Amino acid sequence: MPDPLEPRAIRRFAMLYIVPFLVLGLIRALNSTWRIRETGRERFDDAVAAPEPAIGAFLHGRIFALIRNMTKTTDGKWVSMCSKSLDGDAMTQVQESLGLKVVRGSSGRDGLEAIQEMIQMIRSQPGMGAALAVDGSRGPRGHVQGGVVRMARWTGGQILPMAASAKFAWTIKGSWDRTLLPLPFARVEIVYGTAIKVPKKLNPEIIERIRLQAEESLLDLQRTANALAGANSAEPIQAAV
Repeated sequence: MPDPLEPRAIRRFAMLYIVPFLVLGLIRALNSTWRIRETGRERFDDAVAAPEPAIGAFLHGRIFALIRNMTKTTDGKWVSMCSKSLDGDAMTQVQESLGLKVVRGSSGRDGLEAIQEMIQMIRSQPGMGAALAVDGSRGPRGHVQGGVVRMARWTGGQILPMAASAKFAWTIKGSWDRTLLPLPFARVEIVYGTAIKVPKKLNPEIIERIRLQAEESLLDLQRTANALAGANSAEPIQAAV
């Protein structure tokens, strides 16, 4: 009789030792062929050069189109968050190989602890910024969570919304975030928004106002990026809740 644990052991081995290698190679190979056009790049440069930490905010499904560009075009240091799951184990290896520092956590208590660890890291290392998928790690897609506002508040940083799109791309429709991976030689449109400053004194009403401001900015940027790329996806940017 087959061992019921064997499929899980095989999947774990694949996610830890095979998938990260394949994904990393694919991202690097594809990225080297993409024709990247950046709109509002001066906003990104200004945010990275500012004395306040940059808190890069983007949709979870655009991480592969953005994160390599963030790490290879600046001398800045970035910290991100990956979930404490087997998928997160694989993604951690990929992100660390691309030059990011990674803390582990997701929704709930683990997420709060991870946010605190990221805040301490940013405060203690000059030039460190955060790369945050602000609707992750479980969604709903397109709904910004409040952690990005608290991180900006406690680091003294500013939120920099950014979006990416491509007409010729794979979309993983079975994933909650509709992960986008541009095809070889695709033109990738990256759009940066106006940085959002967060006051030192916050209450629940102000947090919600800034959260909504970041969400609206991010969704507008994603629509702009889609329009520039000529991408006509049938999938809504923001999932219904």
